[in-house]
Amino acid sequence: MVKPLFSNLKIANRTFNNRLVVAPMTRVSANDNGSANERMKQYYERFAKGGFGAIISEGIYLDESYSQGYENQPGIANEKHVQAWKPVVDAVHDYDTVFIAQLMHAGGQGQGNAYVNGTIAPSDVPPKGEQLEFYGGSGPFPKPKQMTEQDIESAKRAFVDGARYAKQAGFDGVEIHGANGYLLDQFLTDYLNKREDAYGGSLEKRMRLMLEVIEEIREAVGEEFIVGIRISQIKVADPDHKWPGGEEDASFIFSELSKTSLDYIHVTDADATTSAFGKGTRTLAKAAKDFSSLPVIANGKLGDPGTAVKMIDKEEADLISLGTSALANPDFPNRVHRGKELSDFDFENTLLPHAHIKDSELNKEITE
Repeated sequence: MVKPLFSNLKIANRTFNNRLVVAPMTRVSANDNGSANERMKQYYERFAKGGFGAIISEGIYLDESYSQGYENQPGIANEKHVQAWKPVVDAVHDYDTVFIAQLMHAGGQGQGNAYVNGTIAPSDVPPKGEQLEFYGGSGPFPKPKQMTEQDIESAKRAFVDGARYAKQAGFDGVEIHGANGYLLDQFLTDYLNKREDAYGGSLEKRMRLMLEVIEEIREAVGEEFIVGIRISQIKVADPDHKWPGGEEDASFIFSELSKTSLDYIHVTDADATTSAFGKGTRTLAKAAKDFSSLPVIANGKLGDPGTAVKMIDKEEADLISLGTSALANPDFPNRVHRGKELSDFDFENTLLPHAHIKDSELNKEITE
């Protein structure tokens, strides 16, 4: 019984036609200057045509400075970027699909930048692990420069300007990337944030930048524009990371987020159905629901429709975001609604960035 996946949900001034959302996924298929292009238009349009109620874009960099994380990552840092995004947004809106721009600052987890050399982060501590080769990186992450107060103000301004530009481009909202080891998550993470000022030390201080970004974006875009945030424990470079205080940390983080003007929280985990803080504990989505009053998007191995329905029925999530399942099935909602078989996920031909996918894949038959 998949009916719960196809009910409406209103967030801010937009109605989501169903509970299925395309998750943000790095595709590195923009032009060298960060402009969106026809290839990206076709990529996003096929999800809208395939019936998804909403799409969250890949992480978009925010300024002509340190925010870019990957070569050929799309930007929303200037008027040219805004104009390039408009036909992409219009193509998605042609199917009455909600389109949300994910605003990303790579911080110390950057591995490709057209504007500056080096990276910045809360402290001069490099991320764990190595750069992602299939996104153009190699070897360990370099040691970042510790951010000055001016750097912090510049980063906040970049998020705000990016939100304004996203609104100008026609997006229905923005999702602040506070997950997966990027800048805001670096401030939140104890071993990456060794600061001794107002932005480091206690969990409350490590959350400060995130909370300031939320409120300054809201002030810039108004009440009717969707503003959400993505949160995770896991990181690109540290997939096993857990918050040291477990559910107690989760309670504080989600409670603080619920006091802001956010419209939703998007949580991602390796498996959204498993205990997030140790045996017998809540899932990350359940923690977000229990400790905040906000709608929750859950992400992580929810490509089985029955599993997704259970998350909705148990009120652990309000919306379900799909990554690999959406790549394998751009028409996932239409297939599920009509009882059609879903395609299996193929790592080699599906997960790799969009720049490496054959053009023929863009024109893959979509079930309307």
